[in-house]
Amino acid sequence: MRFSLCKALGYLAGGLWTGWGGRKRIETKQLRNLRRLVEKVRRDSPLFRKLYADLRPSSEIELRDLPVTRKPDLMSKFDDWLTIRSLPLERAREHLRDIEKVGVPIDDVAVFQTSGTSGEPAVIVLSESFVEYASGIMLARFERYHRKLVRDVRKLGVRVTITGGHGHFAGNGFNKLVQRLSPRLAKGFGITFIEAEQPIGQLVDRLNAIANISWIVTYPSMLAILVREKEAGRLQIEPAFFTTGGETLTGDLRERARRAFPSLKYGISDPYGCTECLALSFECSHGRKHVNEDWVILEAVDEAMRPVPDGTLSATVLLTVLANEVQPFIRYDLGDCVRFYEDTCPCGSPFRSFEVEGRQATLVRVGEVTLSPLVFDLEHDQAQRIQLVQIGERDFELRIQLAEGAAAGPVFQEVIASVQRVFRDNGLDDVTVRAAEAPPEFTASGKFHEVVPLRSAKTGSTSELGVHQSVPK
Repeated sequence: MRFSLCKALGYLAGGLWTGWGGRKRIETKQLRNLRRLVEKVRRDSPLFRKLYADLRPSSEIELRDLPVTRKPDLMSKFDDWLTIRSLPLERAREHLRDIEKVGVPIDDVAVFQTSGTSGEPAVIVLSESFVEYASGIMLARFERYHRKLVRDVRKLGVRVTITGGHGHFAGNGFNKLVQRLSPRLAKGFGITFIEAEQPIGQLVDRLNAIANISWIVTYPSMLAILVREKEAGRLQIEPAFFTTGGETLTGDLRERARRAFPSLKYGISDPYGCTECLALSFECSHGRKHVNEDWVILEAVDEAMRPVPDGTLSATVLLTVLANEVQPFIRYDLGDCVRFYEDTCPCGSPFRSFEVEGRQATLVRVGEVTLSPLVFDLEHDQAQRIQLVQIGERDFELRIQLAEGAAAGPVFQEVIASVQRVFRDNGLDDVTVRAAEAPPEFTASGKFHEVVPLRSAKTGSTSELGVHQSVPK
């Protein structure tokens, strides 16, 4: 596996040219890339050859002609899904079992895994062309503001990434891959990795020991922990910039972080992406998320997979990655809820902008009622972490990591009363909430979900959590 700077520059030049041409050029490039990808997968992917057998010729294909695909179905036919025959699923999983091989390619591809937030973890395969795409296209979308931001933040100090350390996840693995393929490209970032799964006290000590942290990349759930530690006076760092991803960043958390960290000269960036497509969108200087539409298609749809009008919240979102020919993601159901803006973004970009209302993995369903995790107040001054886990449709357990010296009884009693009040306010009087002895848990990729919903039989598990957090005695 090799990285071609010339090809990356080609994506950069092509991305600039497409953006300068406005909507017409973007849509023309997108359709051309879609038809090229369809032709490729019909030829080289046994799964898609069968799936698209009865469709019209690739040169005439339209997006609406193509069926929706879902992770469980694709993973069950992994060996026929890829357009290469040299990477059977068992070989990929053998590679993923070796933690020493994070960021190490297999032949001409790199392999990562998702955390399994919506059920079964997915195995993600990327070729060098996707690395070149990600490098080039994101530079193409940089405004003058972004170039100055990156240059200034690099001068101020160290970039720290806080993510899962127990698997081949993109937060750590993709950067390690780039360091292997192009050390010169990665050199300027000065990245330090910190495992999210360690106890809070150790994590805080580790951060406090690093001089001049200027930029932190992590999940919103970890940002919330850092904010609490900063408010309590235990965290001493003064970063200028945060980048979050992988979960929903709320306006309340963004504002609270700004108050806790007055050093945040450049605020918080929250681009939307996923392991299936790391360079899915970019965030402009006005804080809006824009789709990289020349190489990515994002469809906001209702429960019947029909398009919803701009300004309407979707039931789910379909992803098509035009830059990955090795593992085709075409009209792939991500499960997140998004809303495209109706107006043109003030930044002037011709690429459509959208907001993410909620990531499907965090929504709680009790009967016919669907609740956002944001309705629950899961903070207490005598607790370091609080987690509400749905273990049955109407059964929940509360897991709490207590602050040093705190008495468990009163804390559990007060938080349970708060949670039950939310359920009653939503007409749910028959929901049980009980205290659990088990400690809060992280996902395999290092995310901490304050609310863990029940997984349906379709996704095959009740929880994607698996990394236990030690509780101080």
